[in-house]
Amino acid sequence: MRSGFFFGLVITRKVKVKNPWYRPVVIFLAAFITVVIIIMVAISVVQYKPLQQKCKYGIVLDAGSSHTSVFIYEWPAEKENNTGMVRQKHTCNVKGKGISSYSDNPNGAGTSLHECMQEAKQKIPTHRHHETPVYLGATAGMRLLKMENEEASEKVLDSVEHSLKSYPFSYQGARIITGQEEGAFGWITVNYLSENLRKPTGTLGALDLGGASTQITFVPQQDIESHDNSINFRLYGNDYHLYTHSFLCYGKDQVLKLSMAKKLESTLENMAEPTELRDPCFHPGYNLTRNVQSVFNTPCMKEVKMANENFFHVGLGIWSQCQQSIRKVFNTSYCPYSRCSFNGVFQPSVDGHFGAFSAFFFVMDFLNLTSDTLEGAKKKLATYCSTPWKKITENHPYIKEKYLSEYCFSATYILTLLEDGYKFTSDNWKDISFIKKIGDSDAGWTLGYMLNLTNMIPAEAPDMPLMPHGGYVTFMLLFSLLILLLLLLVYMYFRRSTRTAQKDII
Repeated sequence: MRSGFFFGLVITRKVKVKNPWYRPVVIFLAAFITVVIIIMVAISVVQYKPLQQKCKYGIVLDAGSSHTSVFIYEWPAEKENNTGMVRQKHTCNVKGKGISSYSDNPNGAGTSLHECMQEAKQKIPTHRHHETPVYLGATAGMRLLKMENEEASEKVLDSVEHSLKSYPFSYQGARIITGQEEGAFGWITVNYLSENLRKPTGTLGALDLGGASTQITFVPQQDIESHDNSINFRLYGNDYHLYTHSFLCYGKDQVLKLSMAKKLESTLENMAEPTELRDPCFHPGYNLTRNVQSVFNTPCMKEVKMANENFFHVGLGIWSQCQQSIRKVFNTSYCPYSRCSFNGVFQPSVDGHFGAFSAFFFVMDFLNLTSDTLEGAKKKLATYCSTPWKKITENHPYIKEKYLSEYCFSATYILTLLEDGYKFTSDNWKDISFIKKIGDSDAGWTLGYMLNLTNMIPAEAPDMPLMPHGGYVTFMLLFSLLILLLLLLVYMYFRRSTRTAQKDII
């Protein structure tokens, strides 16, 4: 009996030693799987974190009628096809007038760009110079020069081309863009920056005003009766049927000449030689000697035979008369379509929200009229225009008198253009936002131009991940916790099984 009992006891002890053989294995596997999961989650988090941002760059020169601006754009190299990624890195305004003013000295046009292009070399990393595209787009000033003297316009473009090719960038061309392109690219810019192109909520109309032309572009709610004013885009998988028109000669500088010319012609009816032009669009007390040919030297007017005489330009500061004189530059008596803006040009009704930029913003912002109602803006402007010229110059001693003297006219023209020309009313005036920038980027045609030429806005929507980055990380963490919980349950199960087995053997 004793020997049998002892033998059974020995066997039982041996079983107790051999039975838990899998415990170290389970612990090892659990630890190994846990480490793997932690590494997997860490990689998932870190892979989206940019350790060192790699950027690409693009340069666009806006060669306008009054000046040239150089825009440098920057975007992450690995995300160049995603909306909202391009931002404006730097802007440089070229000293002097626009390149169209160098018709008598074409070489001066290219030379004028030197200072700003040197800045571009400094702003863009050297190793990116060779791959950075450079585009120059000339607008209404050069369109007018081409109308007047095509050979001179070609020489000016040759000059800027020679200059731009001397820099270490990838020169992509210098050309005169059409008014339709200028309007369409401005529309792309404001909607790209507003991130509207991938939203179903609608787009923003674009109103652009320069020195020699003005553009209106928007998605209409009715059919476009004139094919010349229609342009189609397919962006991010969405089709856009745009109305756009550019009015050459209706920029603020050219309209000033048109308006003054009509006043001079009216003066000639009463006297052989114009000695004095009494102008309601300039402040009372303003008086400047001008030359007749300085008013008529533009392709926007038919050649008028008038003596090359000087005349006194005298300000009256009567806003109501100023608006009446400006209305004379619009022809609203003829319309071959169901509805028109002016000069017989078809235009659908203006529906939705609009962004008004360039000179629209600069003039209205200077006079603090960007947030007023239409009637409120008229009242404030009437008071401003009637302010004596001496007081105006005292209040703004650092602004050039040429620009300062024209704000009354320019603002009156803007109100008249928007109300009588584009048919905005007191009811939808609030739908116009006067904007300079959207985010860090200027509103204008240049960004849309570069995006189009570099194909950075795809026709179809880019493939999207199954879930956003934050959702992906959350999913991985929950999945990891679930695995840990399962391992814990397995461990507890085997531990319980071990104890049960030991009891059964004993």
